[in-house]
Amino acid sequence: MSATTVLLCGVGGQGTILAADLLARAALAAGLDVKVSEIHGMAQRGGAVTTVVRFGDEVASMVSDLGCADIIVSFETTEALRNQAQLKAGGSLVVNDEAIKSLPVLTGKAQMPARAREDLVGLGALLIPAERLAREAGNVKASNVVLLGALSARLDFPVSAWEDTISRRVPPKTVEANLAAFAAGRAFVLNEA
Repeated sequence: MSATTVLLCGVGGQGTILAADLLARAALAAGLDVKVSEIHGMAQRGGAVTTVVRFGDEVASMVSDLGCADIIVSFETTEALRNQAQLKAGGSLVVNDEAIKSLPVLTGKAQMPARAREDLVGLGALLIPAERLAREAGNVKASNVVLLGALSARLDFPVSAWEDTISRRVPPKTVEANLAAFAAGRAFVLNEA
């Protein structure tokens, strides 16, 4: 298997880094070589966070250039648009159907993209109602795991690798809700296909 590159992007507070960690650990559990690179924005909610996870039989580098990501998983619509140049031709764009206003937007120094959702649909993005699915699964904070469930439907890892990883990495009191969130995201994509 040649290296697969997944770029995860969002804003601080959305669980992007945990999701990247879960993806990397699930890939390791599936017997693959894994490299991870993170860029942390502001620590507060609203700062950009981008993580690249590369996996395959052998991964030489964690670097992903413009137009090289096989899959982008975006935790909100504006970050999806901002990072879409990273996606290679024929790649997949999986996006949480939510827009978060950044600090410049909240202070009136910038505006939200006017047609973000429509532009993403035009790019072929799969829009996931992650917050709703997470709430229905029992934990609205598990939107990140809903998105991993959606991603899992596009990757050839055993479901057990994902479930075991989630069970070991999330707080014990949230395991059941996170597993339900994962299943909901996966089912959403499989039912859309």
